[in-house]
Amino acid sequence: MRSEPKSSPILQLPSMSKPPDGGFMAWWHVFLCHMVFFNTWGLANSYGVFQQHYTETLGHSASDIGWIGGIQMFLMLFGGVFSGRASDAGYFRHCFVTGVIMQVFGLCMASLSTRYYEILLSQAVCVGIGSGLVFTPGLSIMGSYFQKYRSVAVGLSAAGAATGGMVYPATTNALLNHSNIGFPWTMRILALIMLVTHIPSVVGYRPYLPPRSTGPVVEWSAFREWPFVFFTTSMFLNFWGLYMAFYYLGIFAREQIHLKESINLLVVLNGVGVLGRSSPCFIGERFTGIVNITIFCSAISAICVYCWVAIGDLPGLYAWAVVYGIFAGATQALLPALATRQTKDITKVGTRTGMVLTIVSFSCLTAPAIQGALIQACGGDYLGAQAFSASSIVLGMMFLWLYRWCQVGLKLDVKV
Repeated sequence: MRSEPKSSPILQLPSMSKPPDGGFMAWWHVFLCHMVFFNTWGLANSYGVFQQHYTETLGHSASDIGWIGGIQMFLMLFGGVFSGRASDAGYFRHCFVTGVIMQVFGLCMASLSTRYYEILLSQAVCVGIGSGLVFTPGLSIMGSYFQKYRSVAVGLSAAGAATGGMVYPATTNALLNHSNIGFPWTMRILALIMLVTHIPSVVGYRPYLPPRSTGPVVEWSAFREWPFVFFTTSMFLNFWGLYMAFYYLGIFAREQIHLKESINLLVVLNGVGVLGRSSPCFIGERFTGIVNITIFCSAISAICVYCWVAIGDLPGLYAWAVVYGIFAGATQALLPALATRQTKDITKVGTRTGMVLTIVSFSCLTAPAIQGALIQACGGDYLGAQAFSASSIVLGMMFLWLYRWCQVGLKLDVKV
């Protein structure tokens, strides 16, 4: 069984130690966090359409283009350890508003960009930093309103990654293919969509807990807890493999199956994620246990990526996208839900969540480039990248099993 570090008396908040776990304000913050996911992970999940467009127009390899999406996700997660702590200390609104401004400004500057380094600075660096200032504070504030139903709340919030993953790529593709619009106005329209959908969060977010000091930026004692180490390693490995399809499925369809219009595949992949990201959290909380269902969904995701190797026609690829979209979306939602449960001290939720996401950011940074390099090294064949991604998910599942073992041992019939 895992042990929790003792908290300093000054961190205890007796009058507000128990979250409301329901009520209008709590569920209102779930909606607001849904929109945060919409404009952070939803945009990141849409990078496949940009990957395809930039590969065709910038004259760089798929591995080079993959760094744009990888750096964007890296900065979104890496900034979590700083923005999460700043949010805990009472600077939530400063972080959030600054993040929204940087996201919108980054997309606007991308509309003026024509070279690789300009896209890298605007869409990867500026939007990525802005997303980091928005995502972890938004998730930790929402999580502070829940304890018993936190996994369900995080699942409903994480479904925003799927709705954003449908809206952004479909809008981008339609605008890019419109003869009178083109890339510059496409990015400006996306910036407008982001600004408008962020307004409810800018106005409505209200921290549940008062400002408090959480000690150092990194709680080093957490790394002496085996459950925390196993879970963080599991999440790192899972995210090393889960996102390959979101970046390379469209290019795979065009190159291997000769599909001219591949955007529908990306929309399907993200669209079914609405079900995948919301339902498993409820099922896990009510019936199976969050850890148990995460292990199951991680295993199915790995099997799907291995099976991707055998798919050679369009109907099979659509069927694969539906199945993988459900279970990969579930895994992507369940792991952050577990990340918010890595401490029983509600005052440290933001700090520990930020620590986990910061470590995971390095897998998100390197995965697209590694997968692109493997595709290039194999002469355009996807087998190496598919094997790397699937094997990473399998290893992640094994470490998640070790995390479960720390909780309940080898008992299989325990809800955990």
